[in-house]
Order: sequence, then C-alpha cells, then structure tokens
Amino acid sequence: MLFSSMTFIFVFLPILLVLCLCTKKEFHNILLLIASIIFYAWGEPKFLIIMLLTILINYSGAILIEKYPKYKKLTLITTILLTLSFLIYFKYLNFIITNINELLKCHIDTLNIILPLGISFYTFQALSYIIDVYKGESKAQTNLYKLALFICFFPQLIAGPILKYQDIYKQIDSREITTDKIIIGTKRFIIGLAKKMFLANILGEIVDKIFIMEPSTFPHWVAWLGSTSYTMQLYFDFSAYSDMAIGLGLIFGFTIKENFNYPWASKSFSEGWRKWHISLTTWFKKYVYCNIPLRGSRYKSMIKLMLVFLLTGIWHGASWTFIIWGIYNGLVIVLEKIFKLKEFEQTHPQLWARILQHTYFIVILAVALTIFRADNMSYAYKYIQNMLGILKLNQQNFIYSTTYYIGPIETIVYIISVLCCTPIFKNMIYIKNKYGKILVNAWLLILFVLSVAAIASGTYNPFIYFRF
Repeated sequence: MLFSSMTFIFVFLPILLVLCLCTKKEFHNILLLIASIIFYAWGEPKFLIIMLLTILINYSGAILIEKYPKYKKLTLITTILLTLSFLIYFKYLNFIITNINELLKCHIDTLNIILPLGISFYTFQALSYIIDVYKGESKAQTNLYKLALFICFFPQLIAGPILKYQDIYKQIDSREITTDKIIIGTKRFIIGLAKKMFLANILGEIVDKIFIMEPSTFPHWVAWLGSTSYTMQLYFDFSAYSDMAIGLGLIFGFTIKENFNYPWASKSFSEGWRKWHISLTTWFKKYVYCNIPLRGSRYKSMIKLMLVFLLTGIWHGASWTFIIWGIYNGLVIVLEKIFKLKEFEQTHPQLWARILQHTYFIVILAVALTIFRADNMSYAYKYIQNMLGILKLNQQNFIYSTTYYIGPIETIVYIISVLCCTPIFKNMIYIKNKYGKILVNAWLLILFVLSVAAIASGTYNPFIYFRF
C-alpha cells in the first residue's frame, strides 16, 4: 500500500484515525501495530515473516544482552549478523553471484529473488535498537509489541525517515493525539502528496524520456536537462514521502525528526549531505563512523569518511553504479576538506562567491546523481561525457524539437521545482495571520483535490524505492 493511493487516503487512514479517536489511549499502540502489519502485508504478505523475524531476533538479543552481560558482545555480533543476513540474501546475493561469475569465469545460476519492500529501512532501525541497548544508552524493551511498533511503524516503514530508538521510545509510552496535531499533520501530508504528484512525477516523466535514450543521440543541453531534472525528482519524491511520514506521525501523536533541510540550496557537497536524508547520515555517523577503530593516522577522518560513503553506496543498492556513486561522494567531500572549502565560504561572503559555490555544487551533484540514476556504469560514463561536451554525438539521430524533451507544462513545473528547492515556502503551514491561514488552507484544499484527481486518473505515479 502506498500513501499516494486511493485505498490509503480514503479507507486505511480514516478508519485507523477514527478507531484511535474512539478508543482509550492504552489501545492506541496495539491499533497502530495491527495497522502497520496490515499496511505492509497489503502488497507483500509473504515478506511479512521476514520483518517479524527481524523484530523477534532483536527483541531476544536485547533481553539476552541485559540478562547475560558477560556474553553481550557475542550476543550483539550474533544479532547483527542474523539481522543483516536477510538484507544480504534478498538484496545482494544475486549481485555477489554475478560478480563471482564474471571474475572467475564460472556459471553459478542466480536466484529468482524479489527484494522485500522497506527492508533497508527497517533493518537499520532494528540495528540502532540493539546497538543502543548494547552501549547502555537504552533499556531493553520488554514489551514485544512496543518494539514491533518502533520497527514497523507504517508512516516511515517503506521509505523512511530512519528512526533511532532513542528518539522514539518515550513517545511510544507517552503521547497525545490532539486536534492541533491532526490539523498540522494533515497539512504536512497534503504538501507531501502534492510534491509527489505534481513535482516529482512530472519531473520523472522528463527524466525517463531522456535516460532511456542513447547518450550520443541528444544535445548537451538535453543531458543537463535530464540530470538536473533527476536531482529535483529524487529530492521531491523522497522529501515528499518524508513530509507524508512526518505528517502521519503527527496525526497519531508522534514527532518525527525532519529528514531534509533544503539540501539543493547548499554551497558545497559537504553541506548538501548534512541537509540530505538527515536520518541516514546521522545513522551512519553514530553507528559506523564513530565506531571505526582507526588510531594514529593523521588521515583517519578521511579514511573513515571514504568507508562510510562506500557503505552508503552499498546500502542504496546492489549495483556498481551505487558503489561508484558512494565512492564519488566520499572523494568529493574529502577533497573539500583538503582544499578547505568551508574556510573559503567563511572568508568570501560576497554574492559572486555564493553564486560560484552554488554553481559548483549543482555541477558536482548532477554528475553524482547521473551515476546514481544510470542502469550501468557504461551508460553513466557516456552520459557524463555528453554533459561535459566531450562525447562524439550522432547528430543524424537527433530529435531537434525542444517540446519532445520538455513541453510547456513540464517547463512550468521545472521552474516551480527550482523555486521549491529553496526555503521560500518553508513556514507556509505555520502562518498565524487570520487571512493568511484562510488563504493557505484554501490552497492546500485545492492541492488535495487535484492530487486525488491525479491519482484517480491513473497518471504516471512511480514508486522509486523499489530499487532500495
């Protein structure tokens, strides 16, 4: 079940909210857990067992860590390996087999494996819990259903944000469903839904049209159009799901931390990553970067950064494009530190310097996400060559009509998307002025109606997280 579906908006969500409002507070967690299980099982019932096993493994592991502290390290390692085994099997096994075949020139058959939806997200949440218990930062949860709710809470189950147990466990026991939270949460959900339907999806049509073509068959400006459109599609799609998750969480009394802070308005790659997918970057910082045992090297922070970004690439998908993308990200950030780009930002506050820095960031970002979007490195290499103007173009196969690549509606959406990458509309839903609130509420109502109409009409509505 997806947030941008009629079933979710008009059946699942209203029924669940009514049930929560009509029952006592002590039943809310049970209701949300049942709803989360139904939500996940709706499309993939056979994979529900994997998520439930992950919950049981980490529930048992945490209790054993506290009960037998003498063996807590062994218990931690065992729990982590068992938890990761599901992810490795479903996400990486065929990739490993394929590369063994190519390296050793053998013919091991790949398996018919379907990636369970959301496994990358709930696996990391489970790991954050068991590690926090091991370090003594959290107590083991003795109520199985409460831990299950943390790991499989439906608003963030399939596309994040990645919750840390420390941030949420108190809210499981103590929170309130209030009218104000429902109103603000609903507004946030509508904003996310509109971003998905009218920005991400339309930009996605531009991207798909260009990236399906051979890179030598379109002009340089089209390559940049496809790449920049993808940077915005990915941002608006991902941030839309985060908006909807945060809004849904608020409706049911939970405060979920922000996952994006206008990353594409940054002036450096390092700044962009601090503002992009914040829940993932903080997860890697706390549970990986700070635990890499490197001593005595003046370059240890750079080595740790490269290792973290390599793992970040691997986490995103079983493909060399993701691995190279991760290495590319780490290398750029390391180079920014070597050349002290942050100091340049501080010593050059002038407008020309800010424009230069932002242009640099967009170019580096476009190259990075071209690698991320490409089906293979060969295609990515040719595409980037086109962007840089060094690919020999086959002009006989050119389609010269600009409207083939981007029509009037797509052009308007592209311009609006550029504006929405900045904080210009940041506090729109929190306007206190009476007439301002009326105007905003009217506009949100219109957006909701149009979004529903778009869903009902069966327009292009991809779910790009199937890859992750």
